Amino acid sequence: MIRHALMIAAAGLALVAAPSLAQSPADGHGPAHHAHGHAHADFASDRLHVRVEGEGQDVILIPGLSSSPEIWQGTVDRLGGGYRIHRVHVNGFAGAPAGANAEGPVSAPVAEEIARYIADQGLERPAVIGHSMGGTIAMMLAARHPDAVGRLMVVDMIPFMGAMFGPPGTTAESVAPVAEQVYAAQSGSPRETWLAQAEQTIIGMIQTESEREGPLRHSRASDQQVSAAAFRELIVTDLRPELPAITAPTEVLYVKFNDPRMTSEITDMIYQMSFQTLPGAELTRVDDAAHFIMLDQPDLFAERVRAFLE
Repeated sequence: MIRHALMIAAAGLALVAAPSLAQSPADGHGPAHHAHGHAHADFASDRLHVRVEGEGQDVILIPGLSSSPEIWQGTVDRLGGGYRIHRVHVNGFAGAPAGANAEGPVSAPVAEEIARYIADQGLERPAVIGHSMGGTIAMMLAARHPDAVGRLMVVDMIPFMGAMFGPPGTTAESVAPVAEQVYAAQSGSPRETWLAQAEQTIIGMIQTESEREGPLRHSRASDQQVSAAAFRELIVTDLRPELPAITAPTEVLYVKFNDPRMTSEITDMIYQMSFQTLPGAELTRVDDAAHFIMLDQPDLFAERVRAFLE
């Protein structure tokens, strides 16, 4: 039963790391780019740059694979004042030049850069919210630098995707060949193939039709090789043994897997199993939403974030 549920869920959670669609940036984002009307933090990194706005409680927002910080705009608008928002833009995604993310892992070094950012900027245990791959980065940050994170929210991500790509007892090591196959297929596909696949992927990730164009644009402006490498890394990253190191109060928001054979109960079971090494985590399923919860249920999501921050 459990194994069957995991296999069914694989197709749905694979959407968490949708492939990117372009070979090069499209809109000139970069650490020194200020034409968007927002300020960038004075922080030099070849892995990321950070948009900063507002005053008050520090909140770090980390988007997912091939995503832009723009996905948080509705949430930021609804939260209103009283917060200093730090929106991470991962290099290689949504128009940002690949930089050091052009080779090797992405999530782990980005997590280390965010830890360095927190220390460099003198932030006092900020709240950290990560969506999808951003949730993986947030969990890495909170587990490996527990004193740096005050509160942790993971949005629609489990700590080990690799469990869905192999038999019972799958480990990061045993699923590595599968990850390499997935990487080869993603990195080597013609751009036109990815363009067609992304359209269908985004449709499955966002129920609200009017909200799909932004994520589609972000994917088209991402670096295909960076996204493929990041997806491979997600498959072989097992954070379950590291979860007990997390000391920050943790909330996990998730949706039912996007597969007609899945039920809410099976989805609940998978999340409960996945986070059982972090018994204090609060797990909450959000209905009537797909993977981008903040786009499908913006008011409810903002309410949950506000309660989480308070």
